[in-house]
Amino acid sequence: MSMRIPRAALAALSIAITAPAHAQQSGTIVLDPIAVTGQATGSLTVPDAAEAARRIDRTPGAVAVVPAEDFTDTRALTTKDMLDYVAGVFAQPKWGEDTRFSIRGSGLARNFHLRGVKLLQDGIPLTKADGSGDFQEIDPLSLRYAEVYKGANALQYGAMTLGGAVNFVSPTGHDAPAALVRTEIGSDGFRRVQLGSGMVIGDWDYYVTPTWVEQDGFRNHSEQESVRVNGNIGYRISSNAETRFYFGYADIEQEIPGSVTRHAALHDPRAAAAGNLLLDYERNIESYRIANNTTVMLDAVELSFGAFYVDKRLDHPIFQVLDNHFRDYGGFARATGEAQAFGHRNAFTVGANLHAGTNDNERYQNMGGSKGAKTFDTDETAVNADLYAENQFFVTDAVALVLGGQLGWSKRRSEDRFLSNGDDSGKATYDYFNPKVGVIWDVEPPTAGRAAQVFANLSRSTEVPTLSDLSPTAADGFTKIDPQTATTIEVGTRGRCESFGWDVALYRAWLRDEIQLFDLGGGRTAARNADRTVHQGVELAFDVTLLKGLFADGAARDDLWFRQSYTFSDFHFDDGVYGGNDLPGAPKHYLRAELLYRHPAGFYAGPNVEWVPEAYYVDNANTQKTRSYALLGLRAGYDFAFQGLNGSVFLDARNITDERYIASASVATVATPTTPLYEPGSGASAYAGLTLSW
Repeated sequence: MSMRIPRAALAALSIAITAPAHAQQSGTIVLDPIAVTGQATGSLTVPDAAEAARRIDRTPGAVAVVPAEDFTDTRALTTKDMLDYVAGVFAQPKWGEDTRFSIRGSGLARNFHLRGVKLLQDGIPLTKADGSGDFQEIDPLSLRYAEVYKGANALQYGAMTLGGAVNFVSPTGHDAPAALVRTEIGSDGFRRVQLGSGMVIGDWDYYVTPTWVEQDGFRNHSEQESVRVNGNIGYRISSNAETRFYFGYADIEQEIPGSVTRHAALHDPRAAAAGNLLLDYERNIESYRIANNTTVMLDAVELSFGAFYVDKRLDHPIFQVLDNHFRDYGGFARATGEAQAFGHRNAFTVGANLHAGTNDNERYQNMGGSKGAKTFDTDETAVNADLYAENQFFVTDAVALVLGGQLGWSKRRSEDRFLSNGDDSGKATYDYFNPKVGVIWDVEPPTAGRAAQVFANLSRSTEVPTLSDLSPTAADGFTKIDPQTATTIEVGTRGRCESFGWDVALYRAWLRDEIQLFDLGGGRTAARNADRTVHQGVELAFDVTLLKGLFADGAARDDLWFRQSYTFSDFHFDDGVYGGNDLPGAPKHYLRAELLYRHPAGFYAGPNVEWVPEAYYVDNANTQKTRSYALLGLRAGYDFAFQGLNGSVFLDARNITDERYIASASVATVATPTTPLYEPGSGASAYAGLTLSW
């Protein structure tokens, strides 16, 4: 595979629960209280990770902020690497940089690409206007932190789905090093180089980072190569106003080894599917992204507005050669602020989002990876527009009642331009209202070392079908599919007490018309509406400092630190032909845990584990399962500084017992032992990296 050379701020409320700790806590940052007198020395458009955590913690539901420090001391390549310790998130590798991604069971019936979670970078949608998307354009090394909003908690991003939204936030010149060099090597031909630079020059600041990564891949026919460039330029118009321009480029080439049978996945995990080799399956992406975000402070109101444009080409030889050209564009406006109401503190957020996109969708016969005769040609359009508002009324200094809602309209249209087999054009429009009520109780206001909060909410979410759901093949034409709706109740608590931090949520969602996979007869399956389904679960994350002063005492003590993230998921059909059966595609129990020794001199080391103790079903009929597994890993590193030079080295060893396991699985209506649904996990591997900055 040859290398080709390349040719917003979150809406939230101001006061938040805070508590001290190290930078990473159980799924969200909890920090010592900081007196904030403005951001004159930082960016107005992009809060730093600490400020983002304080704002997001005013959400009456499960949310998280994950700082880059939590994943950049590992082989951070995928969304799994970034979000593995956020309870409720199921991100499992398929091949290369591709991932099976779900939050609270969203999009489990989607075997390829993404549905049910809105991905954004700097508030700019990475998912397309119709709700589908990919992960490969995200570069973990170019980020300052990631925000995770589960379900209706993602109100301000127009993410009205069960899964919510994840916003990946870039550094600015205010918080990036003037120069950075990073290099990595690892198993299966993995190699990566990153350069970076950020600086403030008068009223201007900039940040830019190009990265290059290449790997042969654990499996046959899984070679990957990519070049990405991300950056932004900010201008401080005045002490109360700032505008920022974002740009991004990605050129990604990926071979696809494909799903195999359960037996093959466990006994010959490096082998690729025969059909993928014969037709040279690949997914190649080239994309450009530009955007602007402007923030103006007007007394007690923060006003943000901006626009974006994304141009993306997909060259995708699979059963046919898919040639897609996507163009997405849109804008947003948002106001947040505080005012007294009836003698009480009152905080509010109001805003609007517009996201539209087109796709020139062409398909050709696959002649060994090259285009043959044209078989499909449509002009596709998707539009989403929504208005939202949320108000927090403080009944007391510690208790806030939350009332919010989102009013939305969506359009999906497909115009058939390949008429030799008939006209399969169609269109559909949808309108919806998603209300939300909640409460936040600061059981213990932030003090030095302690804080505790309880939250609860009742919300509604709506998921409009994607264009590929509505028109999956030329044979079926444009099919009517209703929006998926969910009513979710959620309670939880988060906070910190001395050396212990926690983040716990329990939820139950009653779904109508969930978009699932059903048998059409004749060996064909497609997306259709189920009647009633239930998604419920427990999300439990905590961290604790077990021991202090083992070998180094005094003001700077060493410690032994433990963190874990556990997700219990119960997703099932409530009625219909599969009534009582589990929804396939995700485990009931998923645990990530790590024990880490940390020395004040900069050294750290410790083991980690990933455990799926119970196999899960891969078909609606509940006839075939994956297999339980436990993976043991180890990471170590050393952070140092010398005369203005900052450095770090890391070693990241994974699956050191060389366990053979199924990392993820596609789903079917009814499966047999020979149905190729399984993605084998990688064997024993190790990665090492060096970062220097000044």
